Amino acid sequence: MTAPAPPARAGLEGVVATSSGICYLDGERGVLAYAGHDIHDLAEHATFEEVCHLLWHKRLPTRTELGDLQSQLAGARALDEPLLRLVRLLPPGDAMDALRTLASALAHYDPDAGDASPQARYRTAVRLTAQLGSVVAAWGRVAAGRRPVDPDPTLGHAANFLLMLTGERPTAVAARAFDIALILHADHELNASTFAARVTAATLSDIHSAVAAGVGALKGPLHGGANAAVMKMLQEIGEDADDQRVERVIRDMLARKVKVPGFGHRVYRTEDPRATHLRRMSRELGERAGRTRWYEMSRRIEAVMREERQINANVDFYSASTYTLLGIPVELFTPVFAVSRVAGWTAHVLEQYANNRLIRPRAEYDGPRYPQTFVPLAGR
Repeated sequence: MTAPAPPARAGLEGVVATSSGICYLDGERGVLAYAGHDIHDLAEHATFEEVCHLLWHKRLPTRTELGDLQSQLAGARALDEPLLRLVRLLPPGDAMDALRTLASALAHYDPDAGDASPQARYRTAVRLTAQLGSVVAAWGRVAAGRRPVDPDPTLGHAANFLLMLTGERPTAVAARAFDIALILHADHELNASTFAARVTAATLSDIHSAVAAGVGALKGPLHGGANAAVMKMLQEIGEDADDQRVERVIRDMLARKVKVPGFGHRVYRTEDPRATHLRRMSRELGERAGRTRWYEMSRRIEAVMREERQINANVDFYSASTYTLLGIPVELFTPVFAVSRVAGWTAHVLEQYANNRLIRPRAEYDGPRYPQTFVPLAGR
């Protein structure tokens, strides 16, 4: 007699779906590492371009390899005119809807489309990483009634994005802050969007389809929208609010069992290691801009949450004020997440291709008892 199947785990929590050499998580100890490199070391010392190489090749680049990658990204960053026309033609609306469409449209202008060789797929991964930032910046400009800005080949990935979005060459401090933000968001093991991308790639669909699937999953508010919700909450409280009002609003939310965005995590039982860096960046950018209130309000909210719920801030909480101080509008917060995470998505897709097996889990059936008696239409 066959033993009954164990009950399904809701949301696949704790289920190991694959093996991967890209990202290591230890939620109990608050450890996040890319290919064995601790996120704190990478945030302190690396650039986003170095991290891209690390995710794709599972090792840091040599100086020559980094220069080659920087050149490849620079050469792919400019968008073809038909893509810019599409950006202008899309109706106003949700920026993630636009990004999903544009990520798919990029496939039509990829010279390696249809080539399934590892070399072509890698070139597409580099190209997509370069272009997704350009797409988001162009959409942000057009949505604000402004013209897209051409990339500057002398600037790195982070600085180029800020230039193409704001129209102004960023300061070294702003560029480095955004560079760190891109590093922190680049990968996070089998999160929902990465898993969606891997499932798509496992059918041997193309990379653009896998990335579009990732964008679609990221759009969901349970995955990619928390930092926008954090900033909207701060704005509703008001930048001029005193600490008493901040505490009153948060305690009222808790009393009404309203979720306070930016707190808690499915994996971490300690502080999200990414929040450590974003907290510091929020403070430093605020001090330089003479606008420390968003940071101070965030610290007060964090104190209340620890006191009342013993819960820690996650990556989204301080990224909200950090992005705002960098001049990024709230409606672009989730697309900016994709500007970074595309490096991780493509790394996982390439890894899936290299050792592929169709991802096809089973479901525990809990529907009507089998067998049911079929009643003809006339008798129903």
